Amino acid sequence: MQKILITGAAGFLGSHLCDRFVKEGFHVIGMDNLITGDLKNIEHLFKLEHFEFYHHDVTKFVHVPGELDYILHFASPASPIDYLKIPIQTLKVGSLGTHNLLGLAKEKNARILIASTSEVYGDPLVHPQTEDYYGNVNTIGPRGVYDEAKRFQESITMAYHTYHGIETRIVRIFNTYGPRMRLNDGRVVPAFIGQALRGEDLTIFGDGSQTRSFCYVDDQVEGIYRLLFSDYIYPVNIGNPHEITIKNFAEEIITLTGTDQKIMYKDLPVNDPLQRQPDITKAKRILDWEPKVDRVEGMNKTLEYFEGFSQDELKKSEHREFFKK
Repeated sequence: MQKILITGAAGFLGSHLCDRFVKEGFHVIGMDNLITGDLKNIEHLFKLEHFEFYHHDVTKFVHVPGELDYILHFASPASPIDYLKIPIQTLKVGSLGTHNLLGLAKEKNARILIASTSEVYGDPLVHPQTEDYYGNVNTIGPRGVYDEAKRFQESITMAYHTYHGIETRIVRIFNTYGPRMRLNDGRVVPAFIGQALRGEDLTIFGDGSQTRSFCYVDDQVEGIYRLLFSDYIYPVNIGNPHEITIKNFAEEIITLTGTDQKIMYKDLPVNDPLQRQPDITKAKRILDWEPKVDRVEGMNKTLEYFEGFSQDELKKSEHREFFKK
């Protein structure tokens, strides 16, 4: 039985990856310091013989006994509210944490896939974004702690591949949504759904003409899975290329939830990207991958998950502003 270490295992995407690799017959070691992760996301796995969990911060030395075949590095705050609240930890997990895990991969002769992000493109001047676009990023802006952590993560990963011969893979993740997202993490899908379920008007920052491209979590996991077992060492965009304006998306949420809220507008946050759309030509060609779940189906599944929250839980997740000018 092959063994895989998944960091950020109690997070939104990490927990779904744990599910997938358990299903595929791997012995899964989950690791998380639980700063933003939640054990509820993986508690259903604790009873399984071939799942174990380490409560550990990967910015400290990482030790895993015995053989190890694969590492998925998904330990990082991913929402604006989180990485503004803990900026130093965000930078450290992208730098020190990645360094530690690359060292572990070298020691164990394991293949490692690191989770990068579309945020490496910043507020893009190229649309849609291809993997060979270098980005338009403000290193000292509020988003810089996340963007630069991920850009450094890609650099050190390629350096370990080049100079140590480590088998590495890099996925650039575009906006992903689905069950197990936190309602109060500041990202647009849970923010809109939370406001709708609480009976609040939906908040749009800017005029709503900015775009996003939303990928359902099952599609994202499939793309990551295929990339891990491919022979391709350079970054690959995994996301849904179907673009929508934030205003139109807010209107979709109102229709989906059957509510009659209005939309209110506030100032656009600093360095908030105006466009997000992945070019997935490379993923199609190399991985034979493209998303299968359309937004209506994916949002219905996501809404069903959030409708399971109590009113008290919904109230605790009230919207908080971030990226003040």
